[in-house]
Amino acid sequence: MTDPSAQTQTAVIIEDDAAVRSLLDEVFRSAGFRTVMAETGTDGVEAVIAHQPTITTLDINLPGIDGFEVARRIRKVSSTYIIMLSALAEESDIVLGLASGADDYLAKPFRPRELRARIEALMRRPRTELTVPDAATAAVPARNPAVSAALEDLEGAAVWRLHRDLSLNLETHTVLVAQKEVDLTPTEFGLLATLLESKRRVRSKADLALVLRGEAFASSYFVGEPDKRVIEAHMANLRRKIGDNTADPRYIETVRGVGYRLTPQVDGR
Repeated sequence: MTDPSAQTQTAVIIEDDAAVRSLLDEVFRSAGFRTVMAETGTDGVEAVIAHQPTITTLDINLPGIDGFEVARRIRKVSSTYIIMLSALAEESDIVLGLASGADDYLAKPFRPRELRARIEALMRRPRTELTVPDAATAAVPARNPAVSAALEDLEGAAVWRLHRDLSLNLETHTVLVAQKEVDLTPTEFGLLATLLESKRRVRSKADLALVLRGEAFASSYFVGEPDKRVIEAHMANLRRKIGDNTADPRYIETVRGVGYRLTPQVDGR
């Protein structure tokens, strides 16, 4: 049954294969979305700026600029969830896709039911709106002017989560490392927020995958190896952005064979 609340949602489909576009259109319409089609990367970026969709699907092999560059450009102008679709299924391709700003990566050929499940999982995640004044100024996202003011009252602000010199604001989706703002995708932000909430409690890859799906309290959902690899790729990107060294971690440590947790809180390190 179509969720009535999803009727006003928009999906941008960036795909040069007419058959795949038609399939994606059918899946999104059955989920209650309005769809906008684009056949090239440039047209896709323009469609995202114009329509600010909730979800965007993005092929990698596109005419003109490829999907990786398209994702990077989209991330500058929109907080849309990006599902990257590609016949390239090597781990390096997945890592590059997620590093470019995608929230999920689905290999072709894909099953419509799996795509629908991933759409529903993305819709359960909290989404931060990126305000873009107009297309002329959209290329450079504005920094949050409240950051400096919020830092003055960092200790007592309930919306902040702290670990060493790493700070995360749940309300503004702001992340600071040594008081410098770091740009994270919504998925990376969700992973970091979960680890900050969990402190020294280990979170497994399967656990984190369920959290991102909005199924944190479920016990009967299956998490496959591809989902765990996606978590690994997101975690690698997150660590790179916050300047964490896996060999000598300052913020996030890997518990081998189990998952991830925060490092001990050590003053002066």
